[in-house]
Amino acid sequence: MIDKELLEILVCPKCKAPVKEENEKLICQNPTCGLRYPIRDGIPVMLIDEAESPQGK
Repeated sequence: MIDKELLEILVCPKCKAPVKEENEKLICQNPTCGLRYPIRDGIPVMLIDEAESPQGK
């Protein structure tokens, strides 16, 4: 689980929208972006190349 204070300042590196934590991933809250960034060993991997696209896109 990501620290609440850290989660408040993290944004999607692609579109700069806020992210939320869900199922060991940080998910971009911008509906047109929606990238999913993995969390590995408690550390968010905020690299566009490591992100998963939302389903259906």
